[in-house]
Amino acid sequence: MYKEKIEAYMEAHKQEMIDDICTLCRINSEKMAYSEGKPFGEGTFAALQMALSMAERYGFSITNYDNYVGTADLNDGERQLDILAHLDIVPAGEGWTVTEPFEPVVKDGKLYGRGTADDKGPAVAALYAMRAVKELGIPVKKNVRLILGTDEECGSSDIAEYYEVEKEAPMTFSPDAEFPVINTEKGRLEGHFSAEFAPSEALPRLVKLEAGIKVNVVPGKAWAVVEGVDTDTLERTAKEVEKETGISFSFEQAEGGMGITAQGEGAHASTPQEGKNALTGLLLYLTRLPLADCPQMKAVRSLLKLFPHGDTQGMAVGIHMADEISGALTLAFSMLTVSADSLDGMFDSRCPICANEDNVLKVVKAAMAEEGITLHNDSMTPPHHVDGNSPFVQTLLKAYEEYTGQKGSCQSTGGGTYVHNLKNGVAFGASMPGTDNRMHGADEFAVVEDLVTSAKIFAQVIVELCG
Repeated sequence: MYKEKIEAYMEAHKQEMIDDICTLCRINSEKMAYSEGKPFGEGTFAALQMALSMAERYGFSITNYDNYVGTADLNDGERQLDILAHLDIVPAGEGWTVTEPFEPVVKDGKLYGRGTADDKGPAVAALYAMRAVKELGIPVKKNVRLILGTDEECGSSDIAEYYEVEKEAPMTFSPDAEFPVINTEKGRLEGHFSAEFAPSEALPRLVKLEAGIKVNVVPGKAWAVVEGVDTDTLERTAKEVEKETGISFSFEQAEGGMGITAQGEGAHASTPQEGKNALTGLLLYLTRLPLADCPQMKAVRSLLKLFPHGDTQGMAVGIHMADEISGALTLAFSMLTVSADSLDGMFDSRCPICANEDNVLKVVKAAMAEEGITLHNDSMTPPHHVDGNSPFVQTLLKAYEEYTGQKGSCQSTGGGTYVHNLKNGVAFGASMPGTDNRMHGADEFAVVEDLVTSAKIFAQVIVELCG
């Protein structure tokens, strides 16, 4: 009904919208140390102030929830729709080639810079959708609220604070994934385990092992030190294991012996099959070396038995399962330290709708206990699912189809978004299917036309749901 007006408005305001996104993306809003009145540090505080001043400038009534979260309301009608976006970012990282992380530029139709796709670009697209509805004078009886968070990347404690004070709206979407609609998010078991054993001086031996940077990242690198193994044996075994696994090994003198670096390929823990796990590759390598038998090596062999290299579906540990809606369970062994007398590690399992504590958590706990390893978890995050046939989800799909000409359908993800704990919350945009925006990587970008299309879709959704 209002499609032509909405399309014309967005095309006319395209440059202004990109300028606003760039303004926000120049701010380094990664989580920093707490200071008074700035719960997540200076950067997120600055980004929130800037975004709220934009919203106020466009005539929206704003509220600041102690610098955890800010909101912008379209009108003072009954609450109907919340749009949940975030202004914090992951660290800039290295390897940028098109521009510096905080100097956003448009090149070949793409807007490059940290936060352009995740999630400042989509947040501003949602703001412009509200602006279009307001400035075009389209009548809407109920309210839409844009909620801007500042701690999504590090645990979503900001949103927990917000929902302590405010009720969930009847409908919520987060533009922090991809179209069409993600109505299913897998559950999660972020397993933390440890073991202790009697130290052994017997040679040859493993001195220590270190691998992993974050629980939700498949390690692309892992490192160990061994003592008492000759170079020929190290190199011959490396060739064999590389042929089997695709993991490469390099050696250098280190304190206490010979340092071994295993090099694989990192990936997000929700898609571990896309990486090459350097940690499991290194464990396999160590078990092939003629190291002296001892309690420490028994524990290393146990870990390899539970989490063998290439097993990204929890088969060996007895939790492989799948269902039609959410697909297969995934498991990434992501962090480990081993010393002379103990080990400590973590794995990240994303679990389908059919998963629960009885068939996942308790099974892993028992399997690890049998090997003398203690799993410390006593709960897991349950899966999240919203009915794909509900009027809410069907409205979103219809708007997506109308503005893209593509068929809309419901998807599931192993990743988690802000809406995971909301009864009627889904992820909706703002990346188009099949676009790799390099979120969390170097040269992150958003396609300019996709941001404009997203803003049009969001405006249409507001009209349909709140009119």
